[in-house]
Amino acid sequence: MSTEIKPKHIGRNISRIRELRDMKQEALAFAIGTTQQSISIIEGSESVDDEKLKKIAEALGVPAEVIRNFSEEAVFNIMGNTAENSSSVVSFGCTFNPLDKLLETIDKNEQLYERLLQAEKDKITYLEKLLKEK
Repeated sequence: MSTEIKPKHIGRNISRIRELRDMKQEALAFAIGTTQQSISIIEGSESVDDEKLKKIAEALGVPAEVIRNFSEEAVFNIMGNTAENSSSVVSFGCTFNPLDKLLETIDKNEQLYERLLQAEKDKITYLEKLLKEK
């Protein structure tokens, strides 16, 4: 039996944090300028290069260290602390107000939605232009 400590699976951590943020792979891909397939590959990878991890962390609204050190247990501890003390939560060495984080997340999601909506409008305009040319 091996006592070797297995390294954290960074891709799985990205996936879990993305899911906790209620973000689809497509939205994360759009936010960092790549494809959904690339995000799928990244989430299946045990390690991710630092530059890519930094971009992903920024899009998810967390420090890269949070992704590296993410654990399900920590999430449940945070949720438990939130229920016990709604004024602040200690997480990964930081104190923050959960309502402020929620409002930040909503704002970022609204901005992302607006960018996605604009991209779809641009596609429609382009397709209409192509149709008129024929």
